[in-house]
Formats: sequence, structure tokens, C-alpha cells
Amino acid sequence: MKKQLLVAGACVLSVAYAAGWSGQYKPLNATYLIYSGEPGERSEPSKNDRKIAIVVTGDPAKEIFDSLYPDAKGVTCTTEEGERLRRRGDVWCSYRPSNGYKCFMGFNLRTGQPHSGASC
Repeated sequence: MKKQLLVAGACVLSVAYAAGWSGQYKPLNATYLIYSGEPGERSEPSKNDRKIAIVVTGDPAKEIFDSLYPDAKGVTCTTEEGERLRRRGDVWCSYRPSNGYKCFMGFNLRTGQPHSGASC
């Protein structure tokens, strides 16, 4: 009986989870900056050096953050209690109780190569 209940519950949850994905694009809360140099030492973009840094906030950032588990251990950008960081490749996200979820990513607009888009 317990096994049947467990299987039924798993089926209901998987249907509910699958129903949440529509295959449609969603609105995105983001800001961007086009610059040259490195994320920590930005300057005016030039003809040969143009990068874009993108910062995603709100629910989209939380969804990205949740996809990048687990939290990075022993890494912080601030002294705020409760800060959490997650990173995969050149995409990294932070959660701070004071301002919620933020994700950072970027691209070199001359080569198309990804880069982190920000630094602590």
C-alpha cells in the first residue's frame, strides 16, 4: 500500500513538474553593459575590444541559480551573512538576503566566446 502511494505521488509530481514547462520564452529582468577590458577593470569599448556583461535578476535569476547547484564552498564576495554563490563555467549567480538573486554572464562580441561578465 505504501509503495503504491509513493509511486502514485511520484507520478503526480512528475506530471505537475512537466506541466510547468511550456517551451515558451519568458520575460527576462536584465541589465547589460558593453565595455572593453576585463570584468574587474572595465573601460570604454573599442573597435577591437567589445564585450557585453549581462546581469539577470528576480525570478529568472532564481531559476538559473537553482539550476547551478550545489553552492560553492569557501567562496564569498561580501561579508553579508547568508550569501550563497553558485558557478558553472562562465555563468555565476549569487543570493544575498538583502537583494535576492543575481546571475552574471557575458560574451566577447568580437569572438563570440563566453566570459563571466562580472567579478566580486
